[in-house]
Amino acid sequence: MTYVITQACIDTKDKSCVDVCPVDCIYEGPDMLYIHPDECIDCGACEPECPVTAIFPDADVPAEQKQYLRINEDAFKSATPPQRPTR
Repeated sequence: MTYVITQACIDTKDKSCVDVCPVDCIYEGPDMLYIHPDECIDCGACEPECPVTAIFPDADVPAEQKQYLRINEDAFKSATPPQRPTR
């Protein structure tokens, strides 16, 4: 995994990050967006576009939000994984 979306995205889902992602690796769940860990190319284009500062490189996720590393990864393993974002 390279970039991770964290708590600040919950119920925000601004999608500015989706527009700049060159590989379309950002997906939409019911309450937040997720970055597919196998598709992200670590380009960093999404990070500065996030208006709520919810996106971090995996190594820089704040300590109090480290659980989002697992939450993001597990989302794609669930029976109902995130889907392509709607506009």
